Amino acid sequence: MIHDDAPVLLTRAGGTARITLNRPRALNALTPPMVEAIDLALTAWERDDGVTAVVLTGAGERGLCAGGDIRLIHEEARTGGDGSATAAFWRGEYRLNARIARYPKPYVALMDGIVMGGGVGVSAHGDIRIVTERSAVAMPETGIGLVPDVGGTRLLSRAPGELGTHLALTGRTVGAADAILCGLADHFVPSAQLPALTAALAGPEVRDADAVRETVRRYAAEAPRGPLGADRAWIDACYAADSVEEIVERLLGSGRQPAKDTAHTLSTRSPTALKATLAALRRARGLATLEEVLDQEYRSSCAALTFPDLVEGIRAQVVDKDRAPRWSPKELTEVTDADVARFFARPPGGDLGLAP
Repeated sequence: MIHDDAPVLLTRAGGTARITLNRPRALNALTPPMVEAIDLALTAWERDDGVTAVVLTGAGERGLCAGGDIRLIHEEARTGGDGSATAAFWRGEYRLNARIARYPKPYVALMDGIVMGGGVGVSAHGDIRIVTERSAVAMPETGIGLVPDVGGTRLLSRAPGELGTHLALTGRTVGAADAILCGLADHFVPSAQLPALTAALAGPEVRDADAVRETVRRYAAEAPRGPLGADRAWIDACYAADSVEEIVERLLGSGRQPAKDTAHTLSTRSPTALKATLAALRRARGLATLEEVLDQEYRSSCAALTFPDLVEGIRAQVVDKDRAPRWSPKELTEVTDADVARFFARPPGGDLGLAP
């Protein structure tokens, strides 16, 4: 029996099993029960020979998923919690991200509208990732005092040149073409075509993975051009620097207005998160598997719970919504190497332990 008010709706049509994230008022933000429901469904469908493909969508008109429900982090901290509930949520979420990447059946993510943070985690690790003209994809963690997670540092560390560094540090939102350019998506399908595509995937002739992929290709079109390709020269030159301070220096000295605007954007982000994020991205480039990166990200996320910027960033962005976080420390030069090193230390509660 389907309960329309359930946070995750699980349905079947033909050989297609469908996951609908169903918290439209909260932009389908993920909660621990939602992660568990998705994981249990994937287990059942993996064993079901009648399921050819899994399709992920979001309820409502605004987007697939705005990320994890970070209000829960703020609430735990505000009520004197020790962060264990938040860490437990991350453990389940990151394990789900790894599972999606290894899923043996086609996992089709319809990344229509807003797809941010945890929304990227449940979509961009799938093997068929579809964006539309309405897609707005981002890893905005530095704006709340966090390091990109859910496998985001792996995805962004593998984007062409320094595009991923740019997106990770700024938290900038990209549209369809730039999401494809950066390796966050595969195909562009106009949003008006999504119902027809979904119906076609459930058709009786779609019996295997090849047929799923061919059906998607039939609906795919060329995405409208995005701005990132034209900005590659200054992005690659500025973000190749060894420190965030030098990146900012290069942006300001580049003579390009978009670069100067980007320097201003960085000045609004958590200095601690910026330095930890740059270190995480550079380390992720040297890690062979998603599991290794998720293990690293779990350490970084747990460490962020011990710094003041995470709770302050969430307060400013989603609780009070004054968009004026008071970072501590306020300046990049005040963030020490020891502070950054804490983001890569084993958490008191133990490692995630996904990698062998």
